[in-house]
Amino acid sequence: MEDESFTDISGKPVSLDCRSHSNFCREFTVSSAKISIGKVLAYTCCVWLLAYAVFWVTENTAVLSSAILITLVGMTLHIHFVKVDHESLLVIGSLGIQVSSSYASGRETTTFIEMNKIKDIVINEAIYMQQIIYYLCVLLKDPSDPDGASSVVPLFQSSKPRLDCLVKVYKSCQEILSKC
Repeated sequence: MEDESFTDISGKPVSLDCRSHSNFCREFTVSSAKISIGKVLAYTCCVWLLAYAVFWVTENTAVLSSAILITLVGMTLHIHFVKVDHESLLVIGSLGIQVSSSYASGRETTTFIEMNKIKDIVINEAIYMQQIIYYLCVLLKDPSDPDGASSVVPLFQSSKPRLDCLVKVYKSCQEILSKC
């Protein structure tokens, strides 16, 4: 078990936890920073101060009630659907790959890709916000063309680790795939 620190494409810290369950099974977990209570408090205060300013001008209490409701609903939706705590990649030789995302609310999504559908795991590049970024992805086989790839499944979409982290995961995945 190894736990290393890296950064994401924005320069924020992420950690990579590598676990080797056997020679044919490895798990990689990329964890992002937790939700900052200070940021949540700052955003909440800004919204409520703006609402209080509008209330002071209009003297309409519905403005304050709406601000509280919008803030609570917005925070709940953000925690449940947007903020990912960690993403996991479980590579099991000759069986497949499992990709999981755990959200701040405790919700978890999991996808399994069978090994017979996988063409390869590659590091790809893309243009994102006027910069070139790298991402790890799974190429799926095209049933009609044995040499082609039908689609691309990006990995670690929320944490977006930098190239040095991706290379470590890539090399380990290729080691397992070459044994199959």
